[in-house]
Amino acid sequence: MSHLGGPEEFGRKLWTEAERRQWTRALETQVVADGATWIWNLVQDHFHDSHQVVDWYHAKEHLALAAQLICGDKSPAAKRWLNEYETDLFQGHADRIAQTIRAAAEQKPSLADDLLPQAGYFEKNQRRMNYLDFRAEGWVIGSGMLESGGKQFKSRFCGSGMRWSRSGAEHLLPIRTAVLNQRFDQRWHKVYDRC
Repeated sequence: MSHLGGPEEFGRKLWTEAERRQWTRALETQVVADGATWIWNLVQDHFHDSHQVVDWYHAKEHLALAAQLICGDKSPAAKRWLNEYETDLFQGHADRIAQTIRAAAEQKPSLADDLLPQAGYFEKNQRRMNYLDFRAEGWVIGSGMLESGGKQFKSRFCGSGMRWSRSGAEHLLPIRTAVLNQRFDQRWHKVYDRC
């Protein structure tokens, strides 16, 4: 599945593909994503009964940014802070992390504009950050494999010297998708039969 454009159409295409792959027949399902609001809105619309997990790596990036803001960029204190709160994060205590970041924002008002969004990230996604429980139940906590696939897909469009018009990219997207999904022959026959 591929799409250039807004999240609503993407969500419809994603759900169509999920149904094609018999998503609704699975006893349990999981969605792993970063903390982007638009993604979780799509999950609510189409995959609301799935286990929802914020990707561990993305959560750790937000935690590392908070550590740098609170303790100073790449300082030993920032490393210690990150190590301490990484354990809390893994154990499902995103609420504690958010409170700590909010307290730091009060103590350092000049950094509040940068710190408060980090606190909000952990507050908003707290229920999706119970990593220890997710792992104990056999669920994945990272989206690295999928992101790797996305990079492979994107490499065909963003190589050195490549420039695409919007219409050119829109024509190539379904072909690239069919090749990577090993469905090119099936798609080709549909096009060829129309001729």
